[in-house]
Amino acid sequence: MQLNPGQAAPDFTIPDQDKNMITLSAQKGKNVLLLFFPAAFTGTCTKELCQTRDDIAFYTGLNAQVYGISVDLPFSLNKFRAEQNINFPLLSDFNKTVSEAYGSIYTDWILGFKGVSKRSAFVIDKGGVIRYAEVLEDATKIPDFDAIKKVLESL
Repeated sequence: MQLNPGQAAPDFTIPDQDKNMITLSAQKGKNVLLLFFPAAFTGTCTKELCQTRDDIAFYTGLNAQVYGISVDLPFSLNKFRAEQNINFPLLSDFNKTVSEAYGSIYTDWILGFKGVSKRSAFVIDKGGVIRYAEVLEDATKIPDFDAIKKVLESL
């Protein structure tokens, strides 16, 4: 299923790296940036999330909550977050329900792995409506952060 701007963002509740349950609908009143990524500790994922870490003041300045989402376990995400000094929550979609709801899951990835989150970005406005959606087929690419920033600035 492909999600497009103007659609309501599918709600979810999944654990963060500290095993706290995070619910998207509880973020109403804030803009949200969801960054799906294939796997912690990989080169492109580290680059993407560290770039976001370095730009966190921009996002918080626009009342935007950033979440990284992967199918990694909370324990792996906790270690990855600590090692890279990631300053926003990383959510575990181990059961793959959120990745599937957002059309952000590989049925077949490298080495024959299945059920890995596609690198994707979604901007959700304060009312829970998707304002930007980018799902990348090529896991070596990163989302268009300039476009993401422009959308957030317009909200």
